[in-house]
Amino acid sequence: MLKRISVDDLALGMFVHEFCGSWMDHPFWRSRFLLDSARDLERIRATPIREVMIDIARGKDVQRAPANTAGSAPATVPEPPPEPGTAQRSPTGTRDEMRRAALICNKARQAVVSMFSEVRLGKAPDTVVASGLVQEISDSVMRNPGALISLARLKTADDYTYMHSVAVCALMVALGRQLGLDEAQLRTAGMAGLLHDLGKAMMDQSVLNKPGRLTDAEFEHIKTHPHEGWKLLHEAGSVDAAVLDVVRHHHERMDGRGYPDGLSGERFSLLARMGAICDVYDAITSNRPYKRGWDPAESIRRMAEWTKGHLDPVVFQAFVKSLGIYPTGSLVRLNSGRLAVVLEQSRETLVAPVVKAFYSTKSEMRIAPEVIHLAAPGCRDGIAGREEPSKWNFPDLDELWTEAAVSA
Repeated sequence: MLKRISVDDLALGMFVHEFCGSWMDHPFWRSRFLLDSARDLERIRATPIREVMIDIARGKDVQRAPANTAGSAPATVPEPPPEPGTAQRSPTGTRDEMRRAALICNKARQAVVSMFSEVRLGKAPDTVVASGLVQEISDSVMRNPGALISLARLKTADDYTYMHSVAVCALMVALGRQLGLDEAQLRTAGMAGLLHDLGKAMMDQSVLNKPGRLTDAEFEHIKTHPHEGWKLLHEAGSVDAAVLDVVRHHHERMDGRGYPDGLSGERFSLLARMGAICDVYDAITSNRPYKRGWDPAESIRRMAEWTKGHLDPVVFQAFVKSLGIYPTGSLVRLNSGRLAVVLEQSRETLVAPVVKAFYSTKSEMRIAPEVIHLAAPGCRDGIAGREEPSKWNFPDLDELWTEAAVSA
């Protein structure tokens, strides 16, 4: 039986079933556990969350139930926890969402690290926690698609495996939204993205994190991760068949030259074809131990060439629409001769995003940063083309577009 109580009445020996509030407001990656630590109790009471759901069938009941407003019988509420997804989903500006996305990324990393660690210990993944994480990521993408997706790309080599899962989750939700998937399908797509690489928890970590080119034998070992992830989740029985399909088939190719089953064309599902695109994009735009990630706009250009055999061309077109031809963080040259970094996409057109100009190629010097809405009526500037960041080597390029998140 579930009971909603004040955190002031929470005591050791109680079983916490759910925190009544956003998972970002509490410091635990798990939301269901036996409260047996005084330090954990103090941490809960220090959060903005004022109520929790306890399961009195799995732990202690309240000894002194809180009085209701009339001062009579205790207020026992044997009801399920609030539905996920109650966070604001109306559109927000990039600056505001960058702050939120930075918090989500930080906590998501902790959750995914813990999930991978438990899988390595032989425990089943906690899909309740995963569902809450998917919902928070989905809500952020719905408010502003570019913010979290772009921030998740800025991962360290050590964090790659974990933040890659977060990034692919966000990319799957954005792509699914563009394809017109309904709410349930979007949650499934996000869950598939979050869990798609879970099999890497079973890989030899020295091979997985090797800072150089893999040998043929090492690559064959890594190629087993889709099957291992599928096996883990299939045995746990905690996710639906569509998620399992993406976990197993996100490395298949349209020409049948992928792995592990060599499926081709529409022999692998729409969600798996989506997963293949999202997985590739985050991989090639992220810094890895053995190479620096490509610029987002350059990555889109190169992926367009791979639709001839590797990626589904129709799904890829939707993917470009979901991110833009010049995704957030891309370095571009304007017709005026200024260099600018893309801040966010325009609702009117894919080729005229909001940018921040900061360098003049004519005077060859930095200029005062200026935010320009290229799609605004009367704007006479536009994008002449993308620029290769390594050519210019600006040390603060990422800070120029993540300023809101960094200053949060």
